[in-house]
Amino acid sequence: MKCISVYTDNFELFSDIFDRVVDSSMEENEEQEVEGVTISHSGDVPEHYLERMAQKPEVVVMKDKSRGLTILQHGKVFEILLPVLETA
Repeated sequence: MKCISVYTDNFELFSDIFDRVVDSSMEENEEQEVEGVTISHSGDVPEHYLERMAQKPEVVVMKDKSRGLTILQHGKVFEILLPVLETA
């Protein structure tokens, strides 16, 4: 899974920029700023990362079923986990 970190604890602001963040094409370890919020392509995370984080009481897990992605919110960061499409 590809992980994009959004450094804010403001859910309303996160919601406002969410589509632009998901649709952005970023290289691994690249940072950008969207409406004053730093976003970063944090690379790929293993499948067990989601399971491990979801067990923590301070982590909120949200799903966007239409896009097949998961959002983790903890502390002052949202992490958007996107499935990596296999290319043949």
